[in-house]
Amino acid sequence: MRLILFGAPGVGKGTQAKILASRLNIPHISTGDILREAVKEKTPLGIKAFEIMSRGELVSDDIMIGIIHDALNQTRCKDGFILDGFPRTLPQAKEIEKLFTELKLENIFYVNLTANSDEIIRRLTNRRACKVCQSIFTLSEIQDKEKCPVCNSACSFYQRDDDKEEVIRNRMEIFNTTTQPVLDYYERRGNLVTVDGLGAIDDITASILTSIEAKLE
Repeated sequence: MRLILFGAPGVGKGTQAKILASRLNIPHISTGDILREAVKEKTPLGIKAFEIMSRGELVSDDIMIGIIHDALNQTRCKDGFILDGFPRTLPQAKEIEKLFTELKLENIFYVNLTANSDEIIRRLTNRRACKVCQSIFTLSEIQDKEKCPVCNSACSFYQRDDDKEEVIRNRMEIFNTTTQPVLDYYERRGNLVTVDGLGAIDDITASILTSIEAKLE
């Protein structure tokens, strides 16, 4: 099975990606992770990406498509994959479709996790990070704790800039402006699955799988 995941910041996309990858026994491919890996491994595209990033510029779509091509060509992806972080814009969506055609990949499902904006803001502003290991927790998880549950360091927890309300609202505005045309594009093509991202985690996973199965019928 091949899934492309979409969702605004804080909707639980990363959580669902990990669960689905384990449940379906397919790799979760984060475009951020494979970009960093390509740079670390000094692949030809990774070297180009590093040169661009070192100038403070964004990596071009053609380089990202090339890095995704290399990742999807790996043996671990032969039975499927879960991709997130790409595409974010309509031109990227059209380019990645060309890549899927080139690789002869079919039965690709685009999954959009949604949530009320106020709930997303509540979720993210409720998060805190460990100053030592940077692990993220909800306030309820660290209430009355004097040590980090992950690294066991005696430290204070802090709110990341990304989890402050004004930053969250800006990120959501960018997501809605750039990604909504992509979702509309896939909706018109009939291969978009939209699932409510609020509720119990297991229930959301079940809804995603049920919705995909319905598309297969």
